[in-house]
Amino acid sequence: MSSTRIYAPDGTVGGALGALADAPATLSGQRLVALDNGKPGADLLLGETARHVARRTGATFLGVRRKGSAATPCEPDLLAALRAEADLILTGTAD
Repeated sequence: MSSTRIYAPDGTVGGALGALADAPATLSGQRLVALDNGKPGADLLLGETARHVARRTGATFLGVRRKGSAATPCEPDLLAALRAEADLILTGTAD
């Protein structure tokens, strides 16, 4: 006798979300990185937005970094590097 297995396509459910960080009183002097999530045009959109924010606020734009895929969370080693080098990370685009 054969059996049939059915798998749910919705993936695993993550744990509890952490609290959001407090916003800085000013962006002047803050180190800003744009995190490209891998979607088409995200590097251009986020990079140009971060450059504009830095020019207007006195933040220092450190460049665009890219995570592996839009479908997966940021890699732990990349996230650790971003935390060490930047005060602010600009990310998030959608289709």
